[in-house]
Amino acid sequence: MTDIHDTPPTGEGPADTRLADFERHRRMVFGIAYRMLGSVADAEDLVQDTWLRWSGATGPIAAPGGFLARTVTNLALNRLDSAAVRREAYVGPWLPEPLVTGPDAADGVERAETVSLALLVVLESLSPLERAVFVLKEAFGFSYREIAEALDRTESACRQVGSRARAHVRAGRPRFDAPPELRRRATDEFLAACVGGDIGRMLELLAPDVTTWSDGGGVIRAALRPVNGAENVARFVLGVLRQLGEDAAVHPVLVNGEPGLLVTVDGAVDSVSVLDFVAGTDGTLLVSAIRAVRNPHKLAHLAAPGAAGRA
Repeated sequence: MTDIHDTPPTGEGPADTRLADFERHRRMVFGIAYRMLGSVADAEDLVQDTWLRWSGATGPIAAPGGFLARTVTNLALNRLDSAAVRREAYVGPWLPEPLVTGPDAADGVERAETVSLALLVVLESLSPLERAVFVLKEAFGFSYREIAEALDRTESACRQVGSRARAHVRAGRPRFDAPPELRRRATDEFLAACVGGDIGRMLELLAPDVTTWSDGGGVIRAALRPVNGAENVARFVLGVLRQLGEDAAVHPVLVNGEPGLLVTVDGAVDSVSVLDFVAGTDGTLLVSAIRAVRNPHKLAHLAAPGAAGRA
């Protein structure tokens, strides 16, 4: 498999070169695994498994990135069966484990299109093969020839799968694009209204058909079904804030490359939320969706506000 991401040899010894090649591609390996599985912990496991396959390979490998992409993709496909069984029994709405970076991260937003929580939820509805083709093509720019080699399929079959996956994603997540600074400002305005308990202002900032999903996984209190409609969502959000009490603090962060909020209570991470927007009639941004992850198992990798993630 030819790899468009490969770099020239370093001139180090064989063992050092093998390690250096893996480290150069570690971010890609994690990114593929995370997009395929929607789990930081599972993605980390696959990075380690991929390293074991890589370090145990014999003979020279002409395209390290290609080998690593093929390896982690097939490992992820093998793991998706057990992940699907777990999610069938999941309590309440399922959301991916969030990747969180500081609000000024230089490279967060540029990858938001291929790693946002909303997109990862749509990817859950694709078949494993569709997901693999979509991730390799749309997120990492592999050619269909390279993807066909990685997945042991024909190039024409991969093109058909890719076309089907793109159509499904477009139908499942119509995207409204707004500059990051406008989304950040709109997020801050909504936060101020929530913290101030200003339900009138909240209703001005919420789209009439707004929906909120809260993922507690049956471990912590959360809505078992999506909450729909501006007034219902506003009252639900205010109710959650009242329950958190005066020791709660809200921190602006990037959540999977998009402006979001990290809530702590007594210094411990309680939840991570991200907002989607649509354009209002006067050109302002209205909140169209809120996705809040509260399941503590999905937040365990976030030790503190601004904890770094990889995308």
